[in-house]
Amino acid sequence: MSGLKPWEALEPGGVVRPEPAERPRTGGWRTGVRPQVELDACVNCLLCWVYCPDSAVKTSDGAFAGFDLDVCKGCEICAAVCPTNAIEMVAEHAG
Repeated sequence: MSGLKPWEALEPGGVVRPEPAERPRTGGWRTGVRPQVELDACVNCLLCWVYCPDSAVKTSDGAFAGFDLDVCKGCEICAAVCPTNAIEMVAEHAG
């Protein structure tokens, strides 16, 4: 058992970090829809950031800061988990 680390030397559990996640450029083959947010309805719960499989949700100082459409594939998970329906999926070429 000498190979085990003491608890103080272990990495914190339950921590979500986007840095090590691979960020493949998917914007060129998105599903045909992209997320659009109504900022007035956003409560910065960041569930969209937690659930996004592509790390396409941008944050700044712990708050929602938009979407990186170069890596978003249009999976719609962010819109599905948004508790205030602030995120809507719109046609790719919508203004």
